[in-house]
Amino acid sequence: MKAKKQALARSYRTALQRHVRGDPPANLESARKLGYRAVSVGLETLDLARMHEEAMTALILPENTKHSRAGVIGHAGIFFAEALTPIEETHRGAREANVHLKVIIETLTQRTVELATSNEDLKREIDRRRNVEDSLRSSEKTSGELLEKSRGMQEELRLLSRRLLSAQEEERKNISRELHDVIAQTLTGINMRLAALKSKTTSSTRDLHKKIEITQRLVEKSVDIVHRFARDLRPAVLDDLGLIPAMRSYLKHFTEQTGIRTAFSAFAEVEKLDNPSRTVLYRIAQEALTNVARHARATHVKVSIRLDQDKVCMDIHDDGRGFQVEGVSAIKHSKRLGLLGMRERAEMIGGTFCVDSAPGKTTTVRIEIPKDKNRAKLSPRGRTVKSTTLQCP
Repeated sequence: MKAKKQALARSYRTALQRHVRGDPPANLESARKLGYRAVSVGLETLDLARMHEEAMTALILPENTKHSRAGVIGHAGIFFAEALTPIEETHRGAREANVHLKVIIETLTQRTVELATSNEDLKREIDRRRNVEDSLRSSEKTSGELLEKSRGMQEELRLLSRRLLSAQEEERKNISRELHDVIAQTLTGINMRLAALKSKTTSSTRDLHKKIEITQRLVEKSVDIVHRFARDLRPAVLDDLGLIPAMRSYLKHFTEQTGIRTAFSAFAEVEKLDNPSRTVLYRIAQEALTNVARHARATHVKVSIRLDQDKVCMDIHDDGRGFQVEGVSAIKHSKRLGLLGMRERAEMIGGTFCVDSAPGKTTTVRIEIPKDKNRAKLSPRGRTVKSTTLQCP
């Protein structure tokens, strides 16, 4: 590198000397070529200025020039300026390149910022879509559960309809059998005895009275059977006197028929419930007690109706052997409406129905009716009717 600089310095001095001596203007072209050589060697403006200063020192000595010093300096300045042009062009290109590079860097920086912002937006969009997908999956799961529940409820309704039709048909068959086997035979017996009385009017008075007494007992038996049918179908006392007397009458009859002791308590203002609510309470109690008599092997049943804050509650508790509560599946093969029928009755008036039981434990059937349904009629200060306990005589 040093040798190249020294060779360049000698060439510069020679070319400058020819230019100062007044050689053809082509020497300026040699100055430009020297400038390109200086750029290729790696010289800067200051280096070329030093090289020019050394050459000038040699030129302006009195023994080395025949021209005036001012003329030498002027021509030398032109030569130096021409030799300096390639370096300045290089520097100008570098500056322009730096400016361009700076613009590129700023553009890249701006693009980087925009890309980072886009990445953040994309990340938020991904999170949003992931949340939407999760919501859709959850919604699909919920929809599936609701669909399955709807199918289950439809199956329950179909089951209830079939059981209802079966129960109605069974009830009609029982009534038909009772009417044919009991009422018809009793009335036939009454008719035969009346015919016998008519044909034996000459018999003794004592014998006549005895036959009349037997006939009266047959009539009373028929009346009792008719009353029983009426009570099973729709107790008149429920409409005429109210829920409490109807429940007491039914519990008395239940105890006489089954030997199971019963206890009953209710608040007096339960009679202010509307007719559908009182009917539902009566029918659920009737069905629950029928189940107790058939399956529970209980010795005591307690029925209570009370006002509990915002709802009317009826509890039917027995001390029987209990059973496994398994929902509708537990009664699919039942020949009666059972638990499903009681639940449907409760829901028909906006109430709820539940059973608390387990094998070997006691059983409690509960129905709750919202107080809002009868808010204007019921008062939390209503009088409670004393508990009535019945036992088999």
